[in-house]
Amino acid sequence: MKIETKEISLPVLKEKEVRLFIKRIDKIHPFVSGNKWFKLKYNLLEAEKQGLNTLLTFGGAYSNHIAATAFAAHEKGIKSIGIIRGEEHLPLNPTLRFAIDNGMKLRYISRSNYKKKTSANFLEALKNQFGDFYLIHEGGTNELAIQGAKEILDKNDIQDYICCPVGTGGTIAGIINASNDQQTVIGFPAIKGFEQLEKDINNWTNATNCIFINDYVGNGYAKINKDLVVFINEFNARHNIPLDTIYTGKMMMGILDLVAIDYFPKGSSILAIHTGGLQGNKGMSERLGISLPLE
Repeated sequence: MKIETKEISLPVLKEKEVRLFIKRIDKIHPFVSGNKWFKLKYNLLEAEKQGLNTLLTFGGAYSNHIAATAFAAHEKGIKSIGIIRGEEHLPLNPTLRFAIDNGMKLRYISRSNYKKKTSANFLEALKNQFGDFYLIHEGGTNELAIQGAKEILDKNDIQDYICCPVGTGGTIAGIINASNDQQTVIGFPAIKGFEQLEKDINNWTNATNCIFINDYVGNGYAKINKDLVVFINEFNARHNIPLDTIYTGKMMMGILDLVAIDYFPKGSSILAIHTGGLQGNKGMSERLGISLPLE
């Protein structure tokens, strides 16, 4: 599989003598895009191996993972169930409409019950309700997802720094495991209160070449402001690369800010992983009455 990597040209990069590349894994599939393609790859194979024809997973109302799982299951000719955090709001946003259009059955649960989603009793109750299913946790993160995410990097990715947004941690864990000792992997968390997730990521990897920079979360997960919207639209207009508001937009703002303050040494190179997530821009645009790039 050939994945496009594009070098970005900006005055600040030239001034600081730093090269920046973006790996467009968001372009490998129109609906199961970016990191979701890699994280679902081996899980779909395992579900088939176990003879299970239903996928069950979890997510919020704008979840990239929910949308990707719905389409992937539909394409495989199997069923899918999405356990959605929070109450149903009509009309449905584009993410959940897409999931339903691809055959996913949605069940809404309270935020307090959603916190129990990994408990044995909660999962047993779901099996009693829906029958046997192949379980994929929130965000798609498990050992098989990490195995898939390891394939995001290849022999051509020789940059000094590898930058990646962080949600549930599976993608960056795979990237860490695929990186070499001379590279530094930088994670840009999308959520506040990252301590436990950082411990999980450290448990999934053996590398010591990763750091997490929490300064670009903004007001929190899925919280955006005018500056971010302006940045995303200007970046797209200049480079023809759309970014999303939850993950890649904040990461790219962070990278360029770090370049400006001389975080990266002169002569160094950076590879930013475009993890996708663009389907969420449509919902954000509708919800907030703003204009964002959709593809």
